[in-house]
Amino acid sequence: MLDLGPHAAFIWISYGAAAFCVVALALWAWGDERGQAKRLADLERRGLKRRSGQGQGNS
Repeated sequence: MLDLGPHAAFIWISYGAAAFCVVALALWAWGDERGQAKRLADLERRGLKRRSGQGQGNS
């Protein structure tokens, strides 16, 4: 095992907090992507289309 000295608790808590933040951000991004996809599908179902899908260059 690693000898982290007298600050071992702080180091492990810091690693845990960083891992928690990374996982939380990934889950948030995944959930937001799903929500945006549902909203987009609803708009397309109602007949609204994406401007970027028209094939015309937007200058």
